Amino acid sequence: MMKYGKTKAIPRISSRRNRRIWSRKSARRIPKIVIHVQASFNNTIVTVTDLRGRVLSWSSAGTCGFKGPRRGTPFAAQIAARNAIRTVAKRGMQRAEVMIKGPGLGRDAALRAIRKSGILLTFIRDVTPMPHNGCRPPKKRRV
Repeated sequence: MMKYGKTKAIPRISSRRNRRIWSRKSARRIPKIVIHVQASFNNTIVTVTDLRGRVLSWSSAGTCGFKGPRRGTPFAAQIAARNAIRTVAKRGMQRAEVMIKGPGLGRDAALRAIRKSGILLTFIRDVTPMPHNGCRPPKKRRV
């Protein structure tokens, strides 16, 4: 005689609900990073990349809540640099290279915030584009 009653449910092995899906970004450990600081008169953008140039984190004075002319201030650049580094600080980085571009007021303040974060800086490079003689001027107007 067969028993009719409770049947045992077959467990799903590869269910997405049961497994925790880890992000690839958090799994990677980065020993050395490159911090790009672009400081214009209107805004300061800080981008943290790995050595291949893949962006790990970024922040700007505008995304930190500063609006209008306050985005170009040194304090806004300091907050932006701190926010960009905070998100990747947990990934075990020891050394960083800093590339600074632009003539803005946030150059020194962003660098100060990077130094204060405790990361060992291997070198600091100014990569501001400088024109060697500019473009060729247009022809003179003939009357």
